[in-house]
Amino acid sequence: RARGADPLSSFGDFISLSRKVDVNTAELIRKMVSDGIIAPGFDDDALKLLKEKKGGKYLILLADTEFRAPETEFREVYGVGFSQLRNTVKINEKSLLTEVVTKKKQLSAAARRDLILASITLKYTQSNSVAYALDGQMIGIGAGQQSRVDCTKLAGSKAETWFMRQHPKVRNLPFHEQVSNVERTNARILCIDGGMTDPELRAWKSRFSAPVDALPQEEKAAWLAKLKGVSLSSDAFFPFRDNIDQASKRGVNFIVQPGGSNRDEEVISASDEYEMVMAFSGIRLFHH
Repeated sequence: RARGADPLSSFGDFISLSRKVDVNTAELIRKMVSDGIIAPGFDDDALKLLKEKKGGKYLILLADTEFRAPETEFREVYGVGFSQLRNTVKINEKSLLTEVVTKKKQLSAAARRDLILASITLKYTQSNSVAYALDGQMIGIGAGQQSRVDCTKLAGSKAETWFMRQHPKVRNLPFHEQVSNVERTNARILCIDGGMTDPELRAWKSRFSAPVDALPQEEKAAWLAKLKGVSLSSDAFFPFRDNIDQASKRGVNFIVQPGGSNRDEEVISASDEYEMVMAFSGIRLFHH
């Protein structure tokens, strides 16, 4: 579920788990493209499986559950030092969701869960950042952008891809048996995105055992119209309503952001136009 938020970028990643790794999890990980794993423990059979991955070169780290990060963070850039207190704010319903500023006030239990999850994710994501969550998982993260609306667009595009991968035609592409999992993921994304060059299209079609075409725009639009109930969190305030307009195109119904912009009223008004529920947390989650 975590890898689903960005299937292209997750290859060659490092897997971090908060629970002891059992053999079923190890079996799943063994089939994935990954450079390493860190977890608080490993069952004997799970460890044996993981040690066989990448010809014995798979990096396996044991997490120290007693470790506590120091209170002060420090960065040095070309001889210039920066220090600050570590962000130790506890992200929960009480700290995040008590000030609802829109006309609609009701946050379902699922929306509360997703807003908290998205905000925790942003706490450890490169700023500027915006995150979309649905059904207890991240479905799109836009990070490291200079413009906040670009974060919203980037995360929204990934959320669209996540949802489009569930389209029956995408799920049931007739791959040749020898096509690898990585190639299948890339091919599914191309089926969704379309716009391939002629050589790219020929290479794409060679991976299938039957004739296949990319999804037409009308069919994509009809499927995306079903995306609803998405929660969005931003690591800082929205300076303009354009972020709300972009979010509305990706099924966003619930938003949490710090607030504090000179145009807060404009942003609230835009949220009301789309009948969204938006909370001001007063908590900025910058991570640099």
